[in-house]
Amino acid sequence: GVQALLRKLQSLVEVPGRLRRWAAPGAEPARALRCHARARAVLRHYRHLPSFRAIEDESHAIMADLAQRLRARLRDDTLDPKELTECVEMLLQLEEPPEELCEEFLSHAGARLEAELAALEAELPPADPSGTAATPPPASDILDFVDRGSSAFVGNLCLLAASYRSLFEGRPGAGDGRLEAFAATLTTRYFELLERRLALERGLGDTSLLVRALDRFHRRLRALLELLPTAGAEAGAALVARAARERVDRYLRALQTFFLGCLGDVRQALAAPRPPGKEGPGLPDLLATLASSILGQLKAVLAYVQLFTTKDVAFASLPYFKGEFCMEAVREGLVVAFVRWLCRTARGFADGPAERGAPTAPPALLLLLARLCLDYEATTISYILTLTDEQFPPQDTGLAVTPGPALCAEARGAAQRLLDHYVQVQGAAVAQMLRKSVETRDWLGTVEPRNVRAVMKRVVEDITAIDVQVGQLFEEGVRRAQSSDSSRRAFSVYSSSRAPGRYAPSYTPSAPMDTHLLSNIQKLFSERIDIFSPVEFNKVSVLTGIIKISLKTLLECVRLRTLGRFGLQQVQVDGHYLQLYLWRFAADERVVQGLLDEVAASAAHRCLDPVPMEHSVVELICERG
Repeated sequence: GVQALLRKLQSLVEVPGRLRRWAAPGAEPARALRCHARARAVLRHYRHLPSFRAIEDESHAIMADLAQRLRARLRDDTLDPKELTECVEMLLQLEEPPEELCEEFLSHAGARLEAELAALEAELPPADPSGTAATPPPASDILDFVDRGSSAFVGNLCLLAASYRSLFEGRPGAGDGRLEAFAATLTTRYFELLERRLALERGLGDTSLLVRALDRFHRRLRALLELLPTAGAEAGAALVARAARERVDRYLRALQTFFLGCLGDVRQALAAPRPPGKEGPGLPDLLATLASSILGQLKAVLAYVQLFTTKDVAFASLPYFKGEFCMEAVREGLVVAFVRWLCRTARGFADGPAERGAPTAPPALLLLLARLCLDYEATTISYILTLTDEQFPPQDTGLAVTPGPALCAEARGAAQRLLDHYVQVQGAAVAQMLRKSVETRDWLGTVEPRNVRAVMKRVVEDITAIDVQVGQLFEEGVRRAQSSDSSRRAFSVYSSSRAPGRYAPSYTPSAPMDTHLLSNIQKLFSERIDIFSPVEFNKVSVLTGIIKISLKTLLECVRLRTLGRFGLQQVQVDGHYLQLYLWRFAADERVVQGLLDEVAASAAHRCLDPVPMEHSVVELICERG
């Protein structure tokens, strides 16, 4: 026992020397701390003895000098996180105040993390609030930027949080939320830098690269949140959601640009001159190319957007990507918004005010877009919505969605407006020819008719061409049963309900009201012809609308002219020629006949010498023409 006691006393006597050797600069301070910790309790217990007090004072002086050197080292900016933790841990073992050490620890770690954030910010162009300055392309891709931010900043912040907890957990004055507030400030700034970097992704680029970058960011952030639950979980999730939504919005703009480009190609194909003997692509080919291109592009966009919801992506488990992203961002914000925009754009060719000097849409384009919208109403919209719901299964989130029938109704409304406008444009073109031919002719001094006027032949040719054009995209339609001899029906300057021979003798300039009164009485019992009624989606209805506008214009122009005998006979010849060829295009030949009868009656009423030409002569002239 005496030997053991002597050995203990010997070791106490040797403590100052050991401490001096191990605590020297560049030595082993950790061993000095362990040695001092073992001897400290005994020296304090026997410090009332002078010899023990001297050993304790000398040991205390050595350790105080070590503490000063550790404090000085703590202020070294080159200290890495591991060395910083070791330094603070030794100072805590030396019973330095935890509150001061906590402040110095966070200050040193904060300076290092601020430097890492500054390095990330140096890669970004300076913020331009006005948005007028040209932004250079980023030096590295988004995945590289996130990798550096995650491995450097977020990784070191995780190490800092773990070290802080192990060093100061349970110590007085160090657990009052300092770490949480410190981390929240830094992560907020990191999120701002990442937002600025994401804003530089102006083009579509590689969506898979963006998804991988966001996935890596989310995984690292999730590791940080396990240590610091209040370090910005909601802000990080919102950042990922905004980036995904922004990419979807860009895809919508890309689809719109693609559609406008396709329309430009169609217009160019329609306007391109054709060499003799070589025909360009027909309207069915142009329609098929346009429809397939749009649908193919939309499918490709949905495939890219689906990368945000794949199972191997960590953030796909967030509530936003399970519900709101699928329904509001993709279905409503991309698919439904694009279909509605397409219908509005197509309809704009009919509704938009024509700017002065701006080229008007060619009639063939109106016809093609009307057929496209009608096909969307019939099948395409239903197919697109079903495809979207399969790739992005709707969750029971109670979010309001646009029903398919409502979209179909919009598409049908656009098709109806385009087709009505097509009829008006083509009808106006034919009517303009007729109006000029009537207004520029001297109907009082004209010679006896020997031929059908050339303009009437041109009218028949144009309507025949329109018939061919419309027939490429629309079905025939239903015609009312024709009479047995429609093309040979007598065309008279009197209404079809009365025989010329019966009333011709009484039709003299001295009694002009008889036939006019009978014409008005007949109108009371005939079916009213609505000139600008909406057309149906078939060829017969379209041609009927065009013919009605054309003949109504002819009627109104004749009503404003004064005719001589030969002028009346020329109207008679022209009308019979139109009757011979136009009845076959109309849904009901009685519409054509009724309007031509009104033209003849008006011409007779405006004629100073109403003597009609023999019907056999009229037929001979028309057949010869």
